[in-house]
Amino acid sequence: MNQDNYFEEALKMRNLLEEFKKFYGIRRPTILGVRENIFTGSVSSLAWFMSAQEMSFVTLGQRVLANPLKVRMHYGHPDVFDRFWFLTRGGLSKASRLINISEDIFAGFNCTLRGGNVTHHEYIQVGKGRDVGLNQISMFEAKVASGNGEQVLSRDVYRLGHRLDFFRMLSVFYSTIGYYFNSLLLVLTVYAFLWGRLYLALSGVEKAVKDRSNDIKSLQVILNQQFVVQLGLFTALPMVVENSLEHGFLPAVWDFITMQLQLASFFFTFSMGTRTHFFGRTILHGGAKYRATGRGFVVQHKSFAENYRLYARSHFVKAIELGVILIVYASQSPLAKSTFVYILMTISSWFLVVSWIMSPFIFNPSGFDWLKTVYDYEDFMRWIWNGGGMLNKADQSWETWWHEEQDHLRTTGLWGKLLEIILDLRFFFFQYGVVYHLKIVGGDTSIAVYLLSWIYMVVAVGIYIIIAYARDKYAAKKHMYYRLVQLIVILVMALLITILLKFTKFNFVDLVKSFLAFIPTGWGLISIALVLRPFLQSTIVWETLVSLARLYDMLFGIIVMAPMALLSWLPGFQEMQTRVLFNEAFSRGLQISMILAGKKSS
Repeated sequence: MNQDNYFEEALKMRNLLEEFKKFYGIRRPTILGVRENIFTGSVSSLAWFMSAQEMSFVTLGQRVLANPLKVRMHYGHPDVFDRFWFLTRGGLSKASRLINISEDIFAGFNCTLRGGNVTHHEYIQVGKGRDVGLNQISMFEAKVASGNGEQVLSRDVYRLGHRLDFFRMLSVFYSTIGYYFNSLLLVLTVYAFLWGRLYLALSGVEKAVKDRSNDIKSLQVILNQQFVVQLGLFTALPMVVENSLEHGFLPAVWDFITMQLQLASFFFTFSMGTRTHFFGRTILHGGAKYRATGRGFVVQHKSFAENYRLYARSHFVKAIELGVILIVYASQSPLAKSTFVYILMTISSWFLVVSWIMSPFIFNPSGFDWLKTVYDYEDFMRWIWNGGGMLNKADQSWETWWHEEQDHLRTTGLWGKLLEIILDLRFFFFQYGVVYHLKIVGGDTSIAVYLLSWIYMVVAVGIYIIIAYARDKYAAKKHMYYRLVQLIVILVMALLITILLKFTKFNFVDLVKSFLAFIPTGWGLISIALVLRPFLQSTIVWETLVSLARLYDMLFGIIVMAPMALLSWLPGFQEMQTRVLFNEAFSRGLQISMILAGKKSS
């Protein structure tokens, strides 16, 4: 599978096959594993990160898994199978393409459950080409994470858990589904921490604690969190150890420092988000599928629309949610009045937000080229406003892509839909918490305040429906009527704001807080409506819902593109990105191609 044999290694194949005659413990081996040499590491920093990650797993990791842990399986890496042994025990393949999407690990499960023996040998190696582009890597991570989600639900893992001894069972857990389960728990812990801090701030608990105690350093220490250590450093330790064995301690430390300078922590944090999203979604809804990654030398500029399609639901929306929590917390928490305390408490969470939003553009060739950014924006807007249809594909129309993104909800059972609705209820907490802190409320804490706040949502949706109706009816032929409707709506809104400013305690800060409160509410309503799609699709509400969802995706796209556009506009960032992230030959080739193409978009 994408493997390359060297002539001098091929001469060792006879020695490797002789291993089938040797006893390892009480059994002869049925799968012979060999090490790999990743030859694509010099293309770019991403390829180097993947090469180092794979190298630590297929040498040090699998060596330990084979001996002394005795829990090495087959991971889609270069292994030699005892064909006659497997043919008499049901063969390699399983019946289901859906559950057994990670067909390689199920071959290893099958071997272990039926009394086979898997070994690992260091004296022979084969060449291996890994993914070199971020989109390829993310699709590979998504495929493996979805496969692990299906493994959790499979009988093979259940049987292994019942038949292995305690220590081997723990080793199997860590080397298969446990790694993904731990990633899921880590991200859920970030969510729990930030939502907990937001609750403490909006409910007044933090203010009460601060009023009662002048010295709350102990509380700050207890509630502090240092996820940044877990995110990037501990996961890199096996790689440092492996490089120390292969090249020496000082070169290993230098490689690690170089990787950090090339923003490896951004990449690994982004990959953690990919694994968490697809692993969690597969457990909740199922729907794992094979994703072809290509494995070619794809080092070309990817458009913003393509990146948005790939990462909108898995990274961008989640990062924006966490960013809104951090902003609301900064505005409402008495502890956040001290800038140093706020930075200390939230720096790793902000790092998570920035890495999830910026990584697809940091690791994108010509990601900060101003002309390409302009062309990408125009292409994104064309894609957003292009209507769906039978012949339109997801890369041509937002509506087609949006419908495909909800496919996993169609086949979900009752419990999956119920859990999805419960999870979506968190978006209403913004509104519930923030409205009581508005100046116009005047400190009233009754439930009537929350119920009356829904008038804001009704008015906002009503205004949008009026403008959308006017656009559809008048924009094409009677353009002046459409502009007149827009003018009337703007004048009515200005009049309402003026009346509120004159006769109530309302101020402009309340207007900003209202946006932070009610935009998540709208997204929560859309998310719940998607779960209830079979009941709503035939009603008049559905067209309005699709139109609002388009508006939200356009808003998310602009929010994500804003920092990229700023960095593209500033001089020097494009050259720095190219020199840091790609090897010298590619950097030179990219500069020449830009000169020859006249810096046109590719």
